[in-house]
Amino acid sequence: MAQLPAIMTPPAAQTQAPIPVPPRVITTKDSMYLKDSLSWELLAFKKLHAFAQQVTDPQIKQVLEKTGQMHQRHYQKLLNHLNVNNDAVMATLPQTQQNQ
Repeated sequence: MAQLPAIMTPPAAQTQAPIPVPPRVITTKDSMYLKDSLSWELLAFKKLHAFAQQVTDPQIKQVLEKTGQMHQRHYQKLLNHLNVNNDAVMATLPQTQQNQ
């Protein structure tokens, strides 16, 4: 019967405590998701605004405008997530974290 290898403990450099708060860095994949979401929110806002201009019922017009404003706020929130200086954030991370 074969013996199992002894459990190895990682070197001290690799047992570094994790970063308590994830850095505000946007990966390429994150950026693509955000751009898609921005497109959807902008399209929803534009359509609702156009529909509100065509409606004659004031209650429906109000609901369309309110919903359009909600999408406009969502768009702005997503846009704020893109306002990150990745180079500056990456420079503050420990060197071992940057190379992973």
